[in-house]
Amino acid sequence: MDKLLRLLSENSSYSTKELSMLLGDTEENINNSIKNLEKQGIIKGYRAVINWEDVQDSGVTAYIEMKVTPQRQTGFDEIAERVMSFEEVSSVYLMAGTYDLAVIVKGDTIQEVSSFVARKLSAMDGVLSTATHFILKRYKDDGVILSDNANDERCMQF
Repeated sequence: MDKLLRLLSENSSYSTKELSMLLGDTEENINNSIKNLEKQGIIKGYRAVINWEDVQDSGVTAYIEMKVTPQRQTGFDEIAERVMSFEEVSSVYLMAGTYDLAVIVKGDTIQEVSSFVARKLSAMDGVLSTATHFILKRYKDDGVILSDNANDERCMQF
């Protein structure tokens, strides 16, 4: 099962036939396993990894550190659910360390994301502080290398 999940996480476009050959199992068993994993909610969906830097006018992405006050009965879950409800938010993670939540926000412009953070995230009850970091360039995303450093003069060794 772990091998099947690992293969699908690396390349969700593998056909059942390809997975069958890679895992040494029948296509029928692979199909049944995938359907079962989807039904259990272990597989949540399938998507392509896009190199957004090669897409014109693709917007900006920010990584936001949030320090929050956990709620008495729900801990961090209640605040995380409120943060997740904003359409600008693409990911939310509970963290260990110097801040509590890591939030990935996408918008058309830096000003749009800044306004969202100032007016919505920072203003939420229970939020102690935020620190916003704008992503300037992605070199590797979700295990996929996006940058061809060999052609980037700034990365050449002297």
